[in-house]
Amino acid sequence: MISRFAVLLTAAVAASIALAGCSSPEASEAPADASTTGSFPLTVQHMYGETTLDAIPERVVTWGFGTTDAVLALGVVPVAMPSAEYGGGDDLIYPWISDAIDASGEPAPVLLDNITSALTVEKVLAADPDVLLAPHSGLTQAEYDAVTDAGVPVIAPPEELWSTPWRDVITTTGDVLGVPDRARELVADLDRQVQDAGSQHPEFDGRSIAYVSEAADVYYLLLPSDPRVELLENLGFVSPASVTDLATDDATFSTTVSAENVSKIDADVVFTQVDTDSALQEFVGSPVSRQIPAVDAGAVAGFVGQEAGAAVGPTALSIPYFLPTLVDGLAGAVNNEG
Repeated sequence: MISRFAVLLTAAVAASIALAGCSSPEASEAPADASTTGSFPLTVQHMYGETTLDAIPERVVTWGFGTTDAVLALGVVPVAMPSAEYGGGDDLIYPWISDAIDASGEPAPVLLDNITSALTVEKVLAADPDVLLAPHSGLTQAEYDAVTDAGVPVIAPPEELWSTPWRDVITTTGDVLGVPDRARELVADLDRQVQDAGSQHPEFDGRSIAYVSEAADVYYLLLPSDPRVELLENLGFVSPASVTDLATDDATFSTTVSAENVSKIDADVVFTQVDTDSALQEFVGSPVSRQIPAVDAGAVAGFVGQEAGAAVGPTALSIPYFLPTLVDGLAGAVNNEG
């Protein structure tokens, strides 16, 4: 669940994973001590202890998923950030991140390794950062120690690797950048965008949905605790009991379903993401997939391409970038229902 390789799969078919963790809108808007005032020194608690920042950092290095988006959305261009091998195109940068950097007029950040790789401490230190911001990442204790021992403050995940809710990534980033109120306003605005999009499609309200992907004859079923499913629920959909009933005891964000059990995925609509058009046609035409009632009925919201696979993971920048496409695809699937 927290392996580096699993993070790459979250954007692809085996989204079992580490975009992970979801929280209610209310949970992330709650104020916390001095962090709501933007006052420094600021002490941030995390899984490896605590980190104190004496002043607002000017040179920020980001690591993990979603943090670069939050930093940019709050008006700061990092000096270094992870590359995006999946969904990032030829320049290894997500298009929504590239757009934000271009709009800033600031120099492009140095690209670190992909988040599925080990953190290269030498590359981080070469960027001469005031802080390494990694609240939703696979940052190990050894990596944390190496950077802090070099004199650079590090903000690690608060509780577990790859488990920080996307809203909390934004609010933590806002605390560190000295703009906590702005961060909370951003979270509220993103929630409003999603809620408004859902309200424009009353046909979503109460429709059951299952997020299903297939790879090598194994079906991956995302659970309601996954932030991508939460995003669908915020648009008005609901997760049916057939989804949670199929989860294994140790499943957190996703579970696997054998071909013998796929017919038990009973939902009005199936959501799926694949890399190519041919893969989508194979999915909807497969005799196994068609055992899923919604697939057999043609009620499939299928999104093609690595960019779409990455964008569906909610972040401060991917939500406004992908939301119109997401809603259109879902509307088409609902219209095909039955």
